[in-house]
Amino acid sequence: QVQLVTSVGGLVQAGGSLRLSCAASGRTFSTYTMGWFRHAPGKEREFTAAVSWSDGGTYYADSVKGRFNISRDNAKNTVYLRMNNLKPEDTAVYYCAAARTMTVRPPEYDYWGQGTQVTVSS
Repeated sequence: QVQLVTSVGGLVQAGGSLRLSCAASGRTFSTYTMGWFRHAPGKEREFTAAVSWSDGGTYYADSVKGRFNISRDNAKNTVYLRMNNLKPEDTAVYYCAAARTMTVRPPEYDYWGQGTQVTVSS
């Protein structure tokens, strides 16, 4: 069992930066791929980024590649999403999630955090 607690998001101007964190409970955190998803009004939940448990490899959605950075600290049971050069279209509720394998598909994630609002103003 893994429980995920996401940090508070916030309001930021376009071009600004924000870092989200997601703290996990449970001794098996290091064996899970950790992902971030986002859900904007009127849209489906969208994969954003993921980091593998096995080799630390990362994968990003094209929409955030080069602007967002995902990282993990297994000693702290925490995964981070650093978001740079934010755009209004990045506005969404962001969720962290844990999966047994590297995947972009939400149904394959076993555990989810509570979600946090990120709003980017133009």
